[in-house]
Amino acid sequence: MTSIRIQAGGKWSGYISRGKNIRMTAAGNRANLTTLLFQASDPSERYNMPDSLKAQHTAYLTSGHVLMSDQGRVLASIIDDTTGWHDTLSGYTTRRSTDRKYGVTTYQQERNDWYRSGYENLVVEMYRHRLTPRDLGTPVNFFSKVVCELDGTMRYESQPTAGTSITLRTEMELLLVVSNTPNPLDPEWRYPDSVIELTFSDAEPVKEDDRCLVHCEENRRAFENTWQAQSLLKGAY
Repeated sequence: MTSIRIQAGGKWSGYISRGKNIRMTAAGNRANLTTLLFQASDPSERYNMPDSLKAQHTAYLTSGHVLMSDQGRVLASIIDDTTGWHDTLSGYTTRRSTDRKYGVTTYQQERNDWYRSGYENLVVEMYRHRLTPRDLGTPVNFFSKVVCELDGTMRYESQPTAGTSITLRTEMELLLVVSNTPNPLDPEWRYPDSVIELTFSDAEPVKEDDRCLVHCEENRRAFENTWQAQSLLKGAY
């Protein structure tokens, strides 16, 4: 079992094998882990927010849901969740929005205490893997609750995150890119200070009664698409 601690304002990226659990645990409140997922060998296939939400008839993610790619396959499944609601819509913070809300800071002045933005963190980590800002898509903001009102507006709703966790099971080989930066809709003027820990371990095989598999017919088709693609890939060698 391997663990990584991401400080407030921190970032991380890495390749994760298929059949692993990624447990994300927040140490404090107002936690927000802005997350992108790519298929490791072909990052042109990546997490697709519209398809994931439409197929599962939801506007947020929690236990039993899956994160689908733009190819109709399952990148990862949410097999456990003690937080209960994860934002899929509000995107990431920018340099301008961070400076406006929390005050202007620079590395030259504050060193490692300067306030990072989600955009900057994601782009830096993506460059490590030969990706560019053109590869940015809509991320998942784990630990944040954003409610869609009937008039189409989005509202950040505070929920306790200290000690809560979410566990992803990888269904494909993944490139994971994360940024521990504020949710764009968080109204608090103080920059969040929650550490988020990632713990990696082996996952149990998917069983026929798996909650994510049986959640809806669309999920089962996405799993079948994933298994078929993996079977064809093995046959090519």
